Amino acid sequence: QVQLQESGPGLVKPSQTLSLTCTVSGGDITTDYYWSWIRQSPGKGLEWIGYIAYTGSIAKSPSLESRTSISRDTSKNQFTLQLSSVTPEDAAVYYCARGERDRWNDFGSWGQGTQVTVSS
Repeated sequence: QVQLQESGPGLVKPSQTLSLTCTVSGGDITTDYYWSWIRQSPGKGLEWIGYIAYTGSIAKSPSLESRTSISRDTSKNQFTLQLSSVTPEDAAVYYCARGERDRWNDFGSWGQGTQVTVSS
């Protein structure tokens, strides 16, 4: 059974870059599936940020695309998120999730989430 675990700093200063890593176990990120980043701000719904597919192709939310970088380290079976120029509006619980091969936004497996606060 696949497991996903987010890691990274819980506190980021405004204007800095948020960096998170998702470590995947029980599954190979290069074999099938789409690997997404999703966030949820207080009082708001889930917001999809972007994915890196098993092929290495990347897609991002248009609203965040200019500040988002997604990459992977296949040797560690990890994928990462970088969000630049953060503001307090970027404070949220950040999740990594796995989407199905034939439906990338059918998220069947999730990490537990990591809280990110943006404050000086």
